[in-house]
Amino acid sequence: MRVLIADDEPDMLRILTAYFKKERYEVFTANNGEEALETFYREKVDLVILDWMMPKKSGIEVCREIKARSDKKVLILTAKGEEEDELKALSIGADEYIRKPFHPKVLVLRVKKLMGIEKELRYQTLRIDPEGSKVYKDDVDLQLTKTEFELMYALVRHRGQILTRQKLLDIVWGLDYFGDIRTVDTHVRRLREKVGEQVIKTHRGLGYSVDASDE
Repeated sequence: MRVLIADDEPDMLRILTAYFKKERYEVFTANNGEEALETFYREKVDLVILDWMMPKKSGIEVCREIKARSDKKVLILTAKGEEEDELKALSIGADEYIRKPFHPKVLVLRVKKLMGIEKELRYQTLRIDPEGSKVYKDDVDLQLTKTEFELMYALVRHRGQILTRQKLLDIVWGLDYFGDIRTVDTHVRRLREKVGEQVIKTHRGLGYSVDASDE
């Protein structure tokens, strides 16, 4: 999926780009409204994420033009918190509206929901509900912690791949985590007790994986 992210804050662009690329999205960026429109017309994107307050053209202006000429999904980011602002964004065609500050993972999940992606995953006897952050085994809620859920979700989405401890830290704990890398081992051990000892494979000196086949 191809995503255009427009924001005049370089750090925000960098962080969001990193998170979406980890989810295998193709990402295009712009730092003002005019550049956002130029990129939109040049590239065939599936979704546009716009900051409300941008130089040259605001996110609202860009959204209005995109919606007048296409049926592409548009999500508005804003630090503005008034109800009438949300109503204004939705009234001119925005499909979703998220207030800053927010965690990038929340934005990724909202995008997936908006685009109808990965509403539910199944792996062996497990059913994974990304929206509710729950994992069920034979339809019984395993009561995973938030971190355990994120670990299991990451492994199943990357089934057949070995994820290093550092990769898992980046995905689950975030790019700004600087704690002990061995915390991954502790959480995997606890997760195995709930999902089953044989579900998650250890690759000594490399990392962890689940099988590509879910049989």
